[in-house]
Amino acid sequence: MKIFRLLCGFGLLALLASNIWTMSRWSESRGVYDDVCYLRQAHLFQKYGFSGIDTNIVFDDDDYLKNKLKAIGYAEWNDVKRVPCHTWIPAADKYVMQYPPGTGFALALFREGFQVIPLYVLANMTILAFALLALFRARDPASLALAAVFGFAALYLMINPSKASYSVPPTMMVCAVAGFLTARFLARPPRRGLLLIALVGLLIGVSVNFRLPNLFLAAGYCLYLAGAFLLARSKEAFLHGLWFGVSFLIGIVPTLIANAINAGSPFSTTYGGVDALPPDLNTGVLLSYLVDVQFTLLAISAIWTAWLWRANQGRAKHVAILVAVNLAVNLIFFMTHPIFTPYYIIPIDMLSLWTLLFATLDLRGERVAESAAFPQAANA
Repeated sequence: MKIFRLLCGFGLLALLASNIWTMSRWSESRGVYDDVCYLRQAHLFQKYGFSGIDTNIVFDDDDYLKNKLKAIGYAEWNDVKRVPCHTWIPAADKYVMQYPPGTGFALALFREGFQVIPLYVLANMTILAFALLALFRARDPASLALAAVFGFAALYLMINPSKASYSVPPTMMVCAVAGFLTARFLARPPRRGLLLIALVGLLIGVSVNFRLPNLFLAAGYCLYLAGAFLLARSKEAFLHGLWFGVSFLIGIVPTLIANAINAGSPFSTTYGGVDALPPDLNTGVLLSYLVDVQFTLLAISAIWTAWLWRANQGRAKHVAILVAVNLAVNLIFFMTHPIFTPYYIIPIDMLSLWTLLFATLDLRGERVAESAAFPQAANA
């Protein structure tokens, strides 16, 4: 066990080194409109400080955005009405960037011109840390193999499809931490889980600042905690829901502020066009997901959840319920969203899988401990 654990750990480090080598050759000018806009938000933060949350196109007085668009060969770089990923807000009488401010803020932590690579390296190192944590929490050969395979897959996903959008790496970090804390929360007695569920709420709220659809990552938690309160009618169940909700709202404050400044109201969207269309079941979108790695991860999550429900008792069923509800809500939303990307359901996939991984490791670890303490009962 120890030798295999160490070998797996070195293997994960080698994969991290491979990822960093691959990322070291990436360019920040790859011709993707989203990239340009995220970098523009970072530029605004570095130029104006927190006031850079205002993405009014008039603040491009140094031609940063125009130069970026020219660099990628965008023909209409000088037409404000045709600027990519910006929306005309009639109520505010201005063009603003449609994305929430979190990804731009994360990029702004690094020096201009060398922002993407360090952000991805940081995200990869975070995923490695939690993969190693899972590896060293495994208490039997099957758990160790599970943790190793999961760790290698999680690190591989940090290149593809994470490279598709700068919003994915910070989201992946949040999913790993939130998944671990969710498993720990459901392993705790009700009175000892308040801090954990508050941290989960805060993290998922923070994730909304990276990608607005991450809002749906909270759906399963809200429904689970509401159901738990309705069934138990206890003070602890009420406080769990309250702490999660308050922490989640605190986490999304930057996006609410950005909406108020850019769209005129905290609850008005800066998105427009196809992103603002109502839900619609689209056969083309469904087929795109069915042949994509995202659906494979979703299927694994669903099968794993069903196994956890059937094979275990007690809190394992609570983990299965929470994950199943979260998967269902997110699946309904994204399968009825009118466009497809190779990363849209990666966040709910990874949040679910990290939660299932740590919950499974904890449960199997408890069984190993019980077998060691009561060997005769285990063999009966």
